[in-house]
Amino acid sequence: MTDEAAVRRDDALRSAVENGLVSEAEPVVGLLDTAGIRQAATSLHAAFATPGVAVEHTFAVKAASLVPVLALLGQYGLGAEVASPGELALARAAGIPPRRTVLDSPAKTTAELREALALGIAVNADNPQEIARIDALLAAAPSASPIGLRVNPQVGGGSIDAMSTATATSKFGVALRDPGAEDWVLRTYTERPWLNRLHTHTGSQGVPLPLMAAGVRAAYDLAERINAAAGRRQVTVLDIGGGLPVNFGSDEITPTFGDYADLLRTEVPGLFDGRYGIVTEFGRALLAKHGTVLARVEYAKSAGGRAIAVTHAGAQVATRTVFAPDSWPLRVLALDPAGRRKTGEPVIQDVAGPCCFAGDLVARGRALPRLDAGDHVALLDTGAYYFSTHFAYNSLPRPAVWAYTAGPGAAPAFSPVRPAQTLADLLTESGADVPPLQP
Repeated sequence: MTDEAAVRRDDALRSAVENGLVSEAEPVVGLLDTAGIRQAATSLHAAFATPGVAVEHTFAVKAASLVPVLALLGQYGLGAEVASPGELALARAAGIPPRRTVLDSPAKTTAELREALALGIAVNADNPQEIARIDALLAAAPSASPIGLRVNPQVGGGSIDAMSTATATSKFGVALRDPGAEDWVLRTYTERPWLNRLHTHTGSQGVPLPLMAAGVRAAYDLAERINAAAGRRQVTVLDIGGGLPVNFGSDEITPTFGDYADLLRTEVPGLFDGRYGIVTEFGRALLAKHGTVLARVEYAKSAGGRAIAVTHAGAQVATRTVFAPDSWPLRVLALDPAGRRKTGEPVIQDVAGPCCFAGDLVARGRALPRLDAGDHVALLDTGAYYFSTHFAYNSLPRPAVWAYTAGPGAAPAFSPVRPAQTLADLLTESGADVPPLQP
């Protein structure tokens, strides 16, 4: 993140308080920097741009399941990678065309596959049983969909087990190093001329770039063997997934899309020689740095000599951080009642959320200027997953999300992305309109 982006963020936090976007009635909101998102999309396009190579960048919808955000990314030239009927509906509502949509999921139903094939959406099959389903569907109704197979190169995991998709026992794709797996893959392609893509996804938070590149290299080498076995240029597109990790420790953006693309050019030069198209599926790396959770401090107390700030941002918006704090630490800014950065001697304190369990903490033993009732906290780098993937613990409503823009010297202007969930919405979602059960 540039110094300019950090200034935009500070201005937006202050203006959000001044404009009442966060208040007693709505004590927590999500904020997105549209200029930062544009810069991220621009850097992604520039990193992979190669003369003679067709590159399609898609955005992993799970990272921000917000229709206006998907539409904005569509304007910046990104398609959508979807993994459920709901995500497909969001992408379609955002105006992402089928030809720029990729369907990935380890549990696609026949109905999902039928819809995708009818629309011409690219499909990455996960396993032999799914290939058999596609066989039957194509026999009944031919499709223009690009179709590929997801393979697991089994190159190993990163520092977060739950985020590592290329381990020996990962649930995703065809495990290439299992006995007989590669022979089955080669036979499957040679018998099906319509299989023209190959997909792998090795990276995610905690996975180092060399391991990501090793996964892509394994898929590239397999594509070469498939084409040799088929005696034709059958695999024409390599979908290399996404998963670029994010630096949550500072405002610095590292690694960058350029770092990753440069490493791929070194480790897998044939990927860029024009014989293969490339598809990417980045999510977190595009948005994380450009979003912030802003919340009120309701109470300030102490227990056992530890200062505790009780805020309205906890597990409902920062689920991973609360349940796996060592893997998903967040930086916290201490802000005064006007939304400005607090100064003063740091005090060791916990920053707690509103959920009714003891572990609902977004920061533990953190040195911050002392937080008091009426102050605010900002959870940084939360533009992906955090406020767009709500955890409805204690029936806490989903917060509003706002996008902000600011010209040089101008106050931020806010645009709605998602309204706050009302209590009426929550009641309807929880079955209040359903006839009562009979005893």
